[in-house]
Amino acid sequence: ASPATLEALVLYQLRSMTVSIDGASPESYAKYRVKGDFDRVIANIRILNEFKRKHRSAFPFLAWQYVVFGHNEHELEAAKRLAAELGMAFRPKISWDKDFSPIRDPQLVQIQTGLRTTRDEHYNATGSAYARSICYQLWTAPVLNWNGRLMGCCRNFWGDFGANAFEDGLAQALASPKLHHAREALMGRVALDPATPCATCDLYLTMERDKNWIVESEVPDTKNSAVAVSIVPEPGNSPATHVDIFVTPCLSVNRLLLARPPRAQRVQLSTQYFVLLSLPPGEYTIYALPRQLDPNYRTQYPPLPPATMPVTIEPRPILREFHIPLT
Repeated sequence: ASPATLEALVLYQLRSMTVSIDGASPESYAKYRVKGDFDRVIANIRILNEFKRKHRSAFPFLAWQYVVFGHNEHELEAAKRLAAELGMAFRPKISWDKDFSPIRDPQLVQIQTGLRTTRDEHYNATGSAYARSICYQLWTAPVLNWNGRLMGCCRNFWGDFGANAFEDGLAQALASPKLHHAREALMGRVALDPATPCATCDLYLTMERDKNWIVESEVPDTKNSAVAVSIVPEPGNSPATHVDIFVTPCLSVNRLLLARPPRAQRVQLSTQYFVLLSLPPGEYTIYALPRQLDPNYRTQYPPLPPATMPVTIEPRPILREFHIPLT
């Protein structure tokens, strides 16, 4: 990607981006991502992070997807460390094809990832198909192909849902009757039309065989907006400081520990610290309450006063960032 494209991802506030990197070295990466350039991928992520720092943005939230194989299982720890360095959430996955480069050390993989070594093993242990949550995308984030075709989910490569966002407009494409029919079928409410892409998917076939349909409580709430709250500490502030983020009336509490490596959905960008929240539309007040972990710092660094900010959250898909200075 060109620098201009990478900067545009930040400027237009792409919410999140998953990068498939199945290895922590060029050699391992190329075995599955044939003709892929590991060094170029990592370099582009670093450039993207530079633009996030430049524009003081937490978006896009970055995730590292790592499909575990026999040829890359030994690099899991190295990949985790690099993902942390790059401010990425690390998401290991089980391969779709158990016969391609099968896992060599199942115990090692389970200890380091918590995953079973094959999808069949996952099913036998849990009674549910692995990656069933992919089907939720039909509700939460319907997938569009590069040419505008409505694909429904990231698993689908069999056919589209009879709509094109570029030709029909996004709203009309997402209102596709074929997509609505697939949702109803995944909940077991109607018999699936064989012409629907889901008809050949093993996830659907497993649901149909077991009558283990998706229920409404499974599907994440799609009414919420993504919100990034950033804390800008005063220069020279104690490294022992942490900040509790309260959001009322939801009573959501998040803790940011300053001057520590980023974890999971917390991204440290220069002197700013971000927490990513998901909030329904409405009026809120964000409270930032600084605290000192070590009382010995109190004489050198007086406690910072709390900060508050009233905010209005719009319905999805609008993204919002709020910067709270602590001085």
